[in-house]
Amino acid sequence: MTTVFARPKLQVFGVSTAFVVRKISFSDLGDALRLGWEDFKAVPTHAVVLCVIYPVLGLVLFRLVIGYSVLPLLFPLAAGFTLIGPFAALGLYELSRRRERGEEAAVWDAMQVLRAPSFGAMLELGILLLVLFGTWIAAADAIYIATFGHAPAATIPDFATRVLTTPEGWSLIIVGCGVGFLFAVVALCVSVVSFPLMLDRHATAIDAIRTSLRAVRENPFAMAVWGLIVAVLLAIGSLPAFVGLAVVLPVLGHATWHLYRKLVEPDPNPPEEQPRPPIGHRYAADFPASLFPWSRER
Repeated sequence: MTTVFARPKLQVFGVSTAFVVRKISFSDLGDALRLGWEDFKAVPTHAVVLCVIYPVLGLVLFRLVIGYSVLPLLFPLAAGFTLIGPFAALGLYELSRRRERGEEAAVWDAMQVLRAPSFGAMLELGILLLVLFGTWIAAADAIYIATFGHAPAATIPDFATRVLTTPEGWSLIIVGCGVGFLFAVVALCVSVVSFPLMLDRHATAIDAIRTSLRAVRENPFAMAVWGLIVAVLLAIGSLPAFVGLAVVLPVLGHATWHLYRKLVEPDPNPPEEQPRPPIGHRYAADFPASLFPWSRER
């Protein structure tokens, strides 16, 4: 059961808008995950194609760690993906939005997010999250140097021994996890509903962040549990050489859209959108233009 909290109206380009935040329960989190799983089952190929870069990038990072002695940054890099994940899942939000409206969801429809009126605002917030990600990596590196100095770990067993069996290693774990937790809280607060709101209601980045902060303020315990769920699922997905992220990430991306639907009251007067014409047949002569269907003349 949800409770509605009204908020003051904002003026955006001279138009009065109001984003109404609801108070949700823990059962709503489970429902969002269930609906996210349903979306993933409905379009599994599309979701995996959109998110396969994550396990691939994870494996590349692992290889770089072995070859270039940056082993201490492996965990911060993997954990830092949670900071930029909301921006990377834009295409998944679009697929969930289309399924919610009863429209056919095809792989190219995920790219329609590039045509959203508020894509510039999404890009602004995405850059902010990238800066946050870079700051976290720098902080993690500084913590490691302050603990162990500049001498790199020789091998993975050597690194694991230093971290898990020494007082310095335990200090590194405690301080690193504490600082990482603060970064994760900031990312969650500013982005839990921001990107879906910008996609759905064409909000500005500032308005989206304000609404996201208010959603967290009105639902502190539910949002804390949601953050824990995300962290646990990402950890589970990362265990088998990051391959599990090909399933975990799209499910979380779709679930975030449904969580947004539960946290923010829908627009009572949504703008009418003209139906898109059918794609029709495509021929070899259309290649490579057929890779970019939004550029075709209507």
